[in-house]
Amino acid sequence: MNHVKTAGGKSPQTLGLVQVALFAALIFVLAFTPFLGYIPLGFTRATIIHIPVIIGALMLGPTKGAILGFMFGLTSLINNTFNPTPTSFVFSPFYELGGIRGGFSSLIICFVPRILVGVVPYYVYRGIRSLTPKSNKGQVVSLALAGFSGALTNTLLVMNLIFVFFKDAYASANKVASETVYKFILTIIGINGVPEAIVAAIIVALVGRILLKTKYAILK
Repeated sequence: MNHVKTAGGKSPQTLGLVQVALFAALIFVLAFTPFLGYIPLGFTRATIIHIPVIIGALMLGPTKGAILGFMFGLTSLINNTFNPTPTSFVFSPFYELGGIRGGFSSLIICFVPRILVGVVPYYVYRGIRSLTPKSNKGQVVSLALAGFSGALTNTLLVMNLIFVFFKDAYASANKVASETVYKFILTIIGINGVPEAIVAAIIVALVGRILLKTKYAILK
C-alpha cells in the first residue's frame, strides 16, 4: 500500500499531529507561565491564549482549531481549580467559595466558547477574504477581523453564559447587586474583552500574514 508523503518526508497525518502538538505546547507554556497567558485582574483574568488558537485554526483548519480550543479550555479548568480567583467556580466544578460551587455548567463555560475560538475565525477569514481584494491589504484586513472575532467569541460567550448559569452567585462573589450584574459584565467586556480583541486583531494580522505563506497553511 502506498502512503502519500509531504515534501519533508512525513505523511499528512503525522504532520498534522506534529502541528497540533506544537500549537498545544505553546498554549500550555503560555497558560502555566505566571502573568503571561493568564493575567490576574482581581475580579477576572485577562488572557492571550486565544491568539495561538486562532492562528492555529487559520493554519490547520477548524477541526484542529477546535482541538486547540479544547486545550485552551483545559488549561482554564486546571488554572481555575489549582490557582483560583474568587470567581473560579464559573470555570471549575471542583472549586467552591463560601458555599458557592461550580457544576456541569462550569464545564460548558470553560470549554464551549474556547472550542469555538478555534472554529469561528476560520470561517470569518474565509468569508471576509471572499469579499476583499486578492491583495496583501485584503489579506491583512481578513486576518485582523478573524483575530478580532475569535477574541470576542471567547469573551462574549463566556460572560453571557456566566450570566445565564451563575447570575446570582457571580453577583455575590463580586459584591454587586443581582439586578445590576449584567451592567458589571458589560463593564468587564468593555475593559477586558475589547482590548483583548484589538490585541488579537493586530497580532493575528502580523503573524498570520507570515505563517499563511508557508506550504503547511490551509488558508491563503
